[in-house]
Amino acid sequence: MENFLSPEFWLAVGQIIMIDILLGGDNAVVIALACRKLPDAQRTRGILWGTAGAIVLRVVLIFFAITLLQLPYLKLVGGALLLWIGTKLLIPESEDEHSSIQASDKLWAAVKTVIVADFVMSLDNVIAIAGAAQGAGGAHQMPLVIFGLLVSIPIIVWGSQLVIKLMDRFPMVITLGAMLLGWIAGTMMVGDPALSAWVPSTPAAQPGAAATVLPALHYGCGIAGALLVLALGKWFAARQNPSTTPAG
Repeated sequence: MENFLSPEFWLAVGQIIMIDILLGGDNAVVIALACRKLPDAQRTRGILWGTAGAIVLRVVLIFFAITLLQLPYLKLVGGALLLWIGTKLLIPESEDEHSSIQASDKLWAAVKTVIVADFVMSLDNVIAIAGAAQGAGGAHQMPLVIFGLLVSIPIIVWGSQLVIKLMDRFPMVITLGAMLLGWIAGTMMVGDPALSAWVPSTPAAQPGAAATVLPALHYGCGIAGALLVLALGKWFAARQNPSTTPAG
């Protein structure tokens, strides 16, 4: 029980909520597009069934992601992907990004479209939540994951417009969220088992437990990842639209 009161647990909870707010809006757009041709009486059912199927699928994906992240080099790969995902958040999106989502006037066809599209788009969410959950320690990773997905349900189903308005009004939310993904990437990569021989760590607290990276190095890599995402995002955005580059 004391683990649920630890700062690490609630830090991971906060990170998962932020990830869902940032990365759940896209899924809300997909659901809206896939269900837009359904009759009014079936639209709510399509949204709920599609979301339920997508959430179950994501639980399975994150379970495998947490397991796979224990293998050497996969935290490095996952961290690199998170760095790119965070950077992409800071690059202006094209207007036709969701143009390939097909709507259907049949309930189960729309549900299938939602689940398939969510599967394709969920890589960022899966890796980010798995990385955040690892920060809370082994025994509570799956409860954290389930909590994060429960939080994502109202965000995905009802919160898309609110999220979009919030991000439009306060662009700093996107910047801070992108830097959070960079932070998770940095702390994830430095904990990769393949680097254990070179990374200074503290002895295991209990026999059989894994050693932990020195706190100063852990937080330093997190800060480095956050700053790297910010720098890359601004650089790519400036290259994509040079006229928006601020003077001086």
